[in-house]
Amino acid sequence: MAPSFVETIAQTSTWEDEPLTHKVVPLKSNKLDYEPGRTIIENHDSYEHEDLRPYFPDIQWEPIADVPYEDKGLCGDSQFRNLLESATDIFDYNPKIGTEIHGVNLAKLTDAQKNDLARLISIRGVVFFRAQDDFDIDAQRKLGEYFGRLHKHATTSVPRKQGLDDVHVVYTDEKTKDQRAFFTQKFLWHSDVGVTLVTYEVQPPSYTSLKVLTGPPRGGGGDTLWSSQYAAYDALSAPMQKYLESLTALHSAQMQADGSIALGRTVRRDPVVTEHPLIRTHPVTGWKSVFFNPGFVTKIVGIPKTESDCIINYLSEVIATTQEAHVRFLWGKNDVAFWDNRITNHSATYGFAPHRRHAVRVACHAERPVLDVAGKSQEEELNARYGLPPVNKDGSGQSNYND
Repeated sequence: MAPSFVETIAQTSTWEDEPLTHKVVPLKSNKLDYEPGRTIIENHDSYEHEDLRPYFPDIQWEPIADVPYEDKGLCGDSQFRNLLESATDIFDYNPKIGTEIHGVNLAKLTDAQKNDLARLISIRGVVFFRAQDDFDIDAQRKLGEYFGRLHKHATTSVPRKQGLDDVHVVYTDEKTKDQRAFFTQKFLWHSDVGVTLVTYEVQPPSYTSLKVLTGPPRGGGGDTLWSSQYAAYDALSAPMQKYLESLTALHSAQMQADGSIALGRTVRRDPVVTEHPLIRTHPVTGWKSVFFNPGFVTKIVGIPKTESDCIINYLSEVIATTQEAHVRFLWGKNDVAFWDNRITNHSATYGFAPHRRHAVRVACHAERPVLDVAGKSQEEELNARYGLPPVNKDGSGQSNYND
C-alpha cells in the first residue's frame, strides 16, 4: 500500500504568528521534501505479519525445572575469525557496549560462527545486524535453541501462529494508547524479556535476539537503549564494589502477574520470587557485573529497609544515568539486535506514535547467577591490555564540566 502522512503547517508566514494546525497537504517543500518533525505514516491495511501479531493464550504451565546449560561463548574464537570471515564491516558504538556487523547473514551461520557470536556478545553486551531479511521466525528460534533452551514467558503475548509459545511479541500500533505516563524513566531500564523482566527466574536468560518486522521510519522514534552492567560495576568505588558483592537481592514476578490479572489475562505460570547475588561473574569473560533490575528488585536481603531502598535507588541511578555505559540503536526494517541479558539492561523509548512497531524476541535460559570473588573488572582488564591509564574514582577534587 502507498504510504500516507499527516503534516503540521503554519497558517501564516511565520511560526510565531498563530498556533499550528494539522492538514493533509501534498509533498511540496524543499528539494528533499524535508519538514522538521514530519514523518510518513505507513498504511497497514494489508499486513504481511498478521500471523505474528500478539495473542494471549489461556493455558497453564508447570514451574520451570532445572535447565542444563553450557555457554557456547566458551567455544568461540578469541579473534572472532569464523564470524567475521564474511563480514564487510564491524565497528563499536563506544568503548563499553554495542557493536555493529555488516555482511553477515544470521540465517546461515555455521556452528563455529554461532560460537564466535556468543563470545562477542558476552564481551560487547549487544551486537547489531542490519536488514536480516532471511532471518525469519523459524531461523530465529533455531539460532536461539543452539544457545540453550528457549524461555517461555508467563504473562506476555506470543504470536497468533500456533507452536510459538517461546516467542515474545512486541507490538504497538496506531490505535495503542500512549504509555509514557505509566512508568518512570528509571523503571523502564530492565533485563529481558522485552518490556518484561525475568531476572526473577532461577536461571534468567542469556543470549537474546529481537527482530523488528515493522517500525517507525527514520526520525520517527522507537529507538532502544542498552546499558552495560559491566560498566555499572566499574562505575562503583572499590569499597562499594566489595560491599555489594556481599549482598543478594530478591527479584519478584508478582508485579507482572498482578498487572496481567488486572487486564483480564491469564498468568500461565505461578509467579516466583528468587534470590540472586547483586554482583555476578560472567562465565565466558570472567568479568564482574551488577545484576540488578530497576523496579523488579524488591529488596536487598539481610539489611535494614532504609539501607535497602538507598541501594535500590542508587543502582537505578547508576544504570539510568551513566551515559558512557549506554548505546542507542535506531532500528530499520528487519534489523536484529542480539544481546546478553546477564550483563545488560535495556529500555524502549516512547514518542513514536502513531507509527506501528512490531518485533519478535527469542531468549534462552542461562546458568544460575553466581559470584566468583576472583572475577575481574572489564575496565581494569581492558585498560591494562591497551595501555590506558587507570580511571580516577576520587570525586573530591574539582574539574570543569566536559561538553
